[in-house]
Amino acid sequence: MRTRQFGRLGWEVSEIGYGMWGMASWSGSDDEESLISLQRAVELGCNFFDTAWIYGEGKSENLLGQMMRANPDRKLYTATKIPPKNFKWPSKREYTLEDCYPPDHIEQYVESSLKNAGLDSFDLMQLHTWEDLWLDDDRWYAKLGELRSSGVINGIGISINRWEPWNGVQVVESGLIDAVQVIYNIFDQNPQDELFPACREHNVAVIARVPFDEGTLTGTLTKDSRWPAEDWRSTYFVPENLAASVEHAEALKPLVPPGMTMPEMALRFILAELTVSTVIPGMRKTRHVETNLATSDAGPLDEALLKELAKHRWDRKPTDWSQ
Repeated sequence: MRTRQFGRLGWEVSEIGYGMWGMASWSGSDDEESLISLQRAVELGCNFFDTAWIYGEGKSENLLGQMMRANPDRKLYTATKIPPKNFKWPSKREYTLEDCYPPDHIEQYVESSLKNAGLDSFDLMQLHTWEDLWLDDDRWYAKLGELRSSGVINGIGISINRWEPWNGVQVVESGLIDAVQVIYNIFDQNPQDELFPACREHNVAVIARVPFDEGTLTGTLTKDSRWPAEDWRSTYFVPENLAASVEHAEALKPLVPPGMTMPEMALRFILAELTVSTVIPGMRKTRHVETNLATSDAGPLDEALLKELAKHRWDRKPTDWSQ
């Protein structure tokens, strides 16, 4: 497993990290299988694990804590996210800091996440939504700074709305945060425009999430794919999105080199972008852990293929279903 520097915090993190949403909020999850998969990832050199309070209302954080206690002698990095007070995803321009992250709410959920995980501290604490307009009200930073000074968190980050990477450039340039989490994949290449240059200039770490476009870039979805009502994907892959997503994925299949899978191609595309500190695929089974982590050793794709994949950029705008 290759490592990369996590921005100005200087951590050496595995370039393939672990996204823990699916093991708490997606259908087909099994806690025992999740813990086995987490442990296998540790054994293979993964050392960055990302979760959030909303992932099962603390369930995923609890699994993270169990994994940490099973590996007391390893240096593993933990990241979680504070939900907005109004529990609205994505954020909208009219939401104020008071609506989403007043100081008492931040403190309440940091304490809750620590309790869920059974940990004394988290390496990275992130606001799960963000508006650059909130820079005009610095109470969020004052509270997180206070918590960092007390030792319960070590770094401060934000998670940027789906398909709005521009709505985070100002806070990166402000120098107040250590990391941004943003969707970046073969389809969603627009962080390259403004966000990545700002992160490079200010040495802010980049966590690339949704590497498989919620499953589209695995190449396994069809226009007939369906999910249980309680599964988040049932509300995201509405007919119009599912059809368009499958069509875009089908257009990529002829580009997959012999002996390579589409998920491997998707991850190696992201790893070719050196601004990315770590990419966090969701993994619930050991076979996914083993195949995804192996892409680190395989290295980036060749330049000719990268140029072809750049043509598959798909610029989308947020909608009612794209939470």
